[in-house]
Amino acid sequence: MRGKIFKEEHRIFRDTFRKYLDKEVVPFIEKWEEDGMVPREAWRKMGGNGFLCTWLEEKYGGPGAGLEYSVIINEEIFYIGAIGLAVGLHSDATVPYIYRFGSEEQKMRWLPGCVSGDIITCIAMTEPNAGSDVAAIRSTAVREGDEYLINGQKIFISGGFHSDLAVVAVKTDPNAIPPHEGMSMICVEAGTPGFSKGRKYKKMGLHSQDTAELIFEDCRVPVSNLIGEEGKGFFYLMENLQGERLVITIMAQSMAEAMLDMTIKYCKERRVFGKPISSFQHNTFKIAEMATEIQLGRSFLDSLVADFVEGRDILMKVSMAKAWCAEMANRVAYDCVQLHGGYGYMEEYPICRFARDARVIPIFGGTSEIMKVVVGKMMGLND
Repeated sequence: MRGKIFKEEHRIFRDTFRKYLDKEVVPFIEKWEEDGMVPREAWRKMGGNGFLCTWLEEKYGGPGAGLEYSVIINEEIFYIGAIGLAVGLHSDATVPYIYRFGSEEQKMRWLPGCVSGDIITCIAMTEPNAGSDVAAIRSTAVREGDEYLINGQKIFISGGFHSDLAVVAVKTDPNAIPPHEGMSMICVEAGTPGFSKGRKYKKMGLHSQDTAELIFEDCRVPVSNLIGEEGKGFFYLMENLQGERLVITIMAQSMAEAMLDMTIKYCKERRVFGKPISSFQHNTFKIAEMATEIQLGRSFLDSLVADFVEGRDILMKVSMAKAWCAEMANRVAYDCVQLHGGYGYMEEYPICRFARDARVIPIFGGTSEIMKVVVGKMMGLND
């Protein structure tokens, strides 16, 4: 399947990007983890080398490359565990809202900066009482002449502290029935009066990915910042979440592959009772089981990527894959730490960080349980 997706030019690009990561990213991962943030210069370097929004058309500053390049970038970043450099969140989950549903003026105003790394984006959906149930959001945007007056709070926003532009889900009609028909998407730029960034969360994992709360208190933005049409926000979210969940599936799969590779290497080198611990039958079986699950995940993911590149609807399959690969990555994390023994619990070994980071995958972007609800509805089980 991968041979059908990736050609020689993609292999060359992957090799080039790996060399870039080895030089510009890998040496700094530990410092970024300690700092709790990736510096803006790292984003500008990514943009300067053409690694942000690779699929964007040239007239908006992009290289106009295929979606395969975004897949490669995400796979390689997640494989080395550079989670804080949330390129997929920016390039493949947030920027598409502007490109797919925004006006031409909005595209010309913001997209070139998204490509260069001068504008970092985030998607602001989650609220204290509205996580997976997006239609339950309470943040409002009341139109007053040529402006919207926004009030509300967003939490757990990945990349929120660093962001220059937030794509915010709001209720423009709080009384709409059904509720989701009152939702809209509005872009809010950093520095807009009434828009502030609250605390930066301390988390179990993903330490280098800044996660923040965003606060809107009588925040005024021009009506021209509305994405698409009023009342269409929920439908834009449902369409675009396919891409976001594909990125998260890539994250789960790539991290699982990395964890297995580092564990096999460790098990071959670590000797107990005079022989490598990989040679003990129980450990051999465990590694073989993990390798089998990872191969199943890879086959499923590659079929998804092929469908996505060809423009097919992947909502049901990506919901299945996001749930299964997320849980699989966590099973792999548990067993890989166990095979490392006490060293697996030490921060100096990357498996420790990978295991912490993997825990959130079944939660963000829609929990595993919500993914199953989506699949059940599409199978007609909830009618």
